[in-house]
Amino acid sequence: MHPLDPLFKKNREWSENVRKNNPDFFQTLSRQQAPDYLWIGCSDSRVPANEICGLLPGEIFVHRNVANIVVHSDLNCLSVMQYAVDVLRVKHIIVVGHYGCGGVRAALGGQKFGLIDNWLRHVQDVSMKYTDHLACYRDESDRVDRLCELNVIAQVLHAAQTTIVQNAWERGQNLAIHGWVYGLKDGLVRHLGISLSSAHDLEEAMKTHWEKKTAELQNP
Repeated sequence: MHPLDPLFKKNREWSENVRKNNPDFFQTLSRQQAPDYLWIGCSDSRVPANEICGLLPGEIFVHRNVANIVVHSDLNCLSVMQYAVDVLRVKHIIVVGHYGCGGVRAALGGQKFGLIDNWLRHVQDVSMKYTDHLACYRDESDRVDRLCELNVIAQVLHAAQTTIVQNAWERGQNLAIHGWVYGLKDGLVRHLGISLSSAHDLEEAMKTHWEKKTAELQNP
């Protein structure tokens, strides 16, 4: 038996179950995809976008990388965003982190793993910005979870600053960006209180975000 044979077996079972409940599902799906959502999440295998949101294939467009990072030099992420916004015309971009993220933990602890250290430098930049604030959390897991939240907020702001999103807003396209975090222990997503749907929202969010974090640092 080949090690991958169980995956083929499970695939056949899944396909049969779907066709049993909806005989036309795959025929309809093969003709088009028209999702309203782009999910930018972590590569962690425990965070599957479709299952978490209870959506079927074709209902959510997905990009995943270690620690759900959006940087302006990542052509992979930007290409996915442009296709989603300009071609699929998604209405929502959702940046989703998760508590206990290994990438965030490694960045916070300064662990060295090789090539990926360069990628996690982006999370370390967020960590360094809020060093004093994160130090207020005595428990390491609490510090990691707080940095997971701060990292999502930072990536939402980065996504909103891309030319892709800026151009969409300039032409009046209906597009919003949201920040969520997912709990591995309870399977629930939590809104982090940041949703942007215009350049004005971005300007206000950056101002509010800075003022809020400054207040936290002064009075933790």
